[in-house]
Amino acid sequence: MRPFHICITSAGRRVEFMNSLRSDAQSLGIEIRLSALDSNPALSAACQKADQCFSVPRCAEPNYITRLSKICSENAVNLLVPTIDTELPFLSKEQRFFAEKGCKIVISEWESVKVARDKLLTTKVLTAQKIPSPVTALLSDVYTGKVSIPFPAVLKRIDGSSSIGLHFATTLDEARALKLDGEAYVAQEQCIGPEYTVNCFVDQKGALRAAVPHRRIETRSGEVSKGVTERRDDLHKLAEQIVVALPGLRGPFCFQVILTENGPKVFEINARFGGGYPLAHAAGATFGKWLIEEAIGLPSTAHNNWQEGLLMLRYDAAIFKTYD
Repeated sequence: MRPFHICITSAGRRVEFMNSLRSDAQSLGIEIRLSALDSNPALSAACQKADQCFSVPRCAEPNYITRLSKICSENAVNLLVPTIDTELPFLSKEQRFFAEKGCKIVISEWESVKVARDKLLTTKVLTAQKIPSPVTALLSDVYTGKVSIPFPAVLKRIDGSSSIGLHFATTLDEARALKLDGEAYVAQEQCIGPEYTVNCFVDQKGALRAAVPHRRIETRSGEVSKGVTERRDDLHKLAEQIVVALPGLRGPFCFQVILTENGPKVFEINARFGGGYPLAHAAGATFGKWLIEEAIGLPSTAHNNWQEGLLMLRYDAAIFKTYD
């Protein structure tokens, strides 16, 4: 029998994530083949650890989908797993195209992806559903006085991720002095308090099956480096509300929240595996296993019975090989 073939996009340094998928397949007694895609596989640690790897153009390039579909067709890929935000709009629109080739993309529906990729739209949708979120406005509207927000504020790219392009301003004058593109940035009230990420799994019927909060003790380049799982009813309720607000969410997604003195405020949603997902996996929320079960028609074992108080301390590791 042919191994179940999973392909990870933008593999980069995601060795830990790839290992979690291997572990999940093993727990099901399924032989797995793992492929990794990257714009430069020779310099990707995950590509070195994969069963095979392929070079692909960046997702914004016109031949990206063509190259990706060719790889999936020629190598009988069963499950394609996106890992970065910028790929999601392109792949979400191509779900049917890939499905016709026998490949399921692990991704939410386009409308939900569109909301999650736009920080201003995210806030509007959350506010409409009475989900607490920081006051957020297009930076150009703040510049002109059309919208007033409280300072200090965080200035973010409207489609940003991984803290790229993040700025802080204590006053409107400070914000102006940064000379940022007002149409490409949002200004968001700065919330103070412990920060959490909640890794969630939604089944193919749209039901929330797991929500695993972890407190972000320390981060590096926007990704958790030290974190601990905590079972919180308030954050689970927020997860349920977000699934109602974005009914097209499927598979893995995560959201970020700050516990202010006035209660939790959701400030970001990512319609993909979160960078800190390995902590949820180690705690027993085996999203990869559940995705494989769905893909091959096994009864779902998805659950919310994960380990509370599990601490993750990330560290650097390296691969050494002869440079070609």
